[in-house]
Amino acid sequence: MPHKVKIQEIGFITHDVLQIQTERPADYTFEPGQATEVALDKEGWRDKKRPFTFTGLPDDGFLQFTIKVYPDHNGVTDMLQTLEQGDHLLLEDVWGAISYQGPGIFLAGGAGVTPFIAIFRDLARKHQLEGNRLLFANKREKDIIMQAEFEKWLGKDFINILSDEQSSKYPHGFIDIQFLKEHITDKDAKFYLCGPPPMMKSVQQDLEEIGISKDQMVAEELS
Repeated sequence: MPHKVKIQEIGFITHDVLQIQTERPADYTFEPGQATEVALDKEGWRDKKRPFTFTGLPDDGFLQFTIKVYPDHNGVTDMLQTLEQGDHLLLEDVWGAISYQGPGIFLAGGAGVTPFIAIFRDLARKHQLEGNRLLFANKREKDIIMQAEFEKWLGKDFINILSDEQSSKYPHGFIDIQFLKEHITDKDAKFYLCGPPPMMKSVQQDLEEIGISKDQMVAEELS
C-alpha cells in the first residue's frame, strides 16, 4: 500500500524546479541519495508513478523533493505545478543505489544533481565536506539548481559548465574527457554519477579511458 502524505509547502526555487515538502510517514526511513516513486492522489493520476529523490535529511521530520518540471511533456511533473498546500501525494517504498562511500568527485547533469543534494546536506551537517568536488553540467546559468547552497558548501570545489550559454563566469561545453582531466586531482577517489542516460554513458566511458575503474563509480546503473 502506498503512503499518503499531505503537502506542507510547495513552490519554485528556479524557473523550472519545484520544491515540495510533505508530511513524513512513521517508520519511513531513507539514506541520503535514495529515492521513491511518487504519484498524485487525484483521479486518473494515482497509477502514474514517477521516481523522485529525497533532498531533505533522514531525520528532518518531513520529506522534501526537488523536482524539475517539463510543461511540454503534459505529464506528472506538469501536474505537480497545479498542486497546493493540503493536497496529497502517494509514496511507494524507498529504493536507490546512490549513497556516500567516501570523498570523491560528483558528476551531475541538470536534475541529476538531486541525489547529491541530500548527500551534501548531510556532509555539511557533519562537517565532512572536505575532499569532495561537484562538476555540474547545465544548459544555462538560470538552470543551476541550488546554486547558492552549493557555493556555500563547496566553494571552489563547485565547478559548473554550461552547454547553451556563453558566460564569463563558467566554461562552455560538456563534461567531456578534457574537462574531466582538468578537474580530477585524485584518480583513486570515488566517482558519483547522475544525469541523463546519454551523458552517463559518455562520462563513464571517458572516466574509464583516463584510468578510473568501474568499482570506483557510484550510480544507479552503469553500462
